[in-house]
Amino acid sequence: MGLAGPHRRTGRPHPTPRRPARRDHRPGRPRRADRGRRPRHRNGQDPPPHGLRAEGPEGHRVVARTIPRLVIAAPASGSGKTTVATGLMAALRGRGLTVSPHKVGPDYIDPGYHALAAGRPGRNLDPWLVGEDLVAPLFLRGAADCDVAVVEGVMGLFDGRGETDFASTAHVARLLSAPVVLVVDAARQSGSVAALVHGFATFDPRIRVGGVVLNRIGSDRHEQVCREAMAAAGVPVLGAIRRADDVATPSRHLGLVPAAERRADALAAVDELAALIGRSCDLTALLALAHSAPPLTATPWEPPHHKTSQKPLVAIASGPAFTFGYTEHTELLQAAGADVVPFDPLRDEKLPEGTAALVIGGGFPEMYATELAANEPLRAQVAAFPGPIAAECAGLLYLCESLDGQRMCGRIPAQAHMTDKLTLGYRDAVALHDSPLTRAGERVRGHEFHRTAVRLAAAPLYRWDGGADGYGDARVTASYLHVHWAGAPAFAHRLVSSSRSPSVLR
Repeated sequence: MGLAGPHRRTGRPHPTPRRPARRDHRPGRPRRADRGRRPRHRNGQDPPPHGLRAEGPEGHRVVARTIPRLVIAAPASGSGKTTVATGLMAALRGRGLTVSPHKVGPDYIDPGYHALAAGRPGRNLDPWLVGEDLVAPLFLRGAADCDVAVVEGVMGLFDGRGETDFASTAHVARLLSAPVVLVVDAARQSGSVAALVHGFATFDPRIRVGGVVLNRIGSDRHEQVCREAMAAAGVPVLGAIRRADDVATPSRHLGLVPAAERRADALAAVDELAALIGRSCDLTALLALAHSAPPLTATPWEPPHHKTSQKPLVAIASGPAFTFGYTEHTELLQAAGADVVPFDPLRDEKLPEGTAALVIGGGFPEMYATELAANEPLRAQVAAFPGPIAAECAGLLYLCESLDGQRMCGRIPAQAHMTDKLTLGYRDAVALHDSPLTRAGERVRGHEFHRTAVRLAAAPLYRWDGGADGYGDARVTASYLHVHWAGAPAFAHRLVSSSRSPSVLR
């Protein structure tokens, strides 16, 4: 089954395969889970979590023990990765484990469901946006003090940027030395699933496919045939999910509806996914596979800290219209010396008192254009705001003069409208001039994902091979590009530094 489509009701799977797996694919024996509790030293002091210890003149930490981890992958999009990953996170949490949720790629929507399932922020792992060297450190930061980490992949296992597998699920699995669980849509096939899985398991010897979850199984007989074929292929079946229609999440033009827009329904859906995976998958075997991951040697990422005598207040747009944002952005702003508070452009008629800078990230303002237009007091305040503003995608639309004919803030000379065209892809951009976040000539890596267009009466802020985008002046950085600030840490520092002049809102 899948989160976004109609399916039949679920059934209970048969036990795990009767025939033993080949040694190459057999998960290792699990270590005893310590549930995040750590033994105390005899001197009464706690040792660092997960065996982390300070080393070097700057006290950098290195990892001295394994973090159990799994990558949930699939042959193609629509196979059920989000169903399995989200349900597994929630099911393991229901067992009392502390789960670290992660998502390969730039997507914001899946991590919102992961956060509900795991009870802690979902974090993205994207080698293109942050660089290969930061993937393991960012993973370790998110997984600190956790019993197990679950990483949901993106698209098909080997689908990366362009004709390579760079930034693919396989790429991240290699960087994390993590075993892979392949989710296979078994509808309309039976024994052929073994050939499909065998191809994925042997395509890249650096990738260890440790098991498979069969999705959309139609009957007991269908499951039996698939299991027998997989046993012959030597890859263990770790779960079999029947076709179901009782766990469905609505979707629209850019994918699933964000969890923040439907929190009560999303929580109920996550609970149902936990029950589905709990009864359909072998959680003990999945944990054993996670514990077979080798030690990961890297230094956990820390945002660069800047000492400051002032703590300017940075207000970040939130609420149903602005749900996109990476967890590390807030951490970087705080490390740069800022106090960070949310505000909701749908409901708040004024910015938080003392606001010195604004961050207006991604989301779906096009779905709330009428409500945003009706909040005239806030629109006027944003239009006249004297401090620095960082806006991405939805934020760009909100700063325009209009969106589909509805009045927006008018902070930049542009009109925005919905289109039928999906604009999607990574961008290797060059900043053409200075703005609060950018410096002329700097390279910036970002990601576009939208079905809107902006008619801008000004020179673009960014240019890349085949395109240009954005608006920048002394107080505004606005663009369609989603940038992961861990890969551009100067952005947070620049925004905070440029906000330290006294605010007229005090």
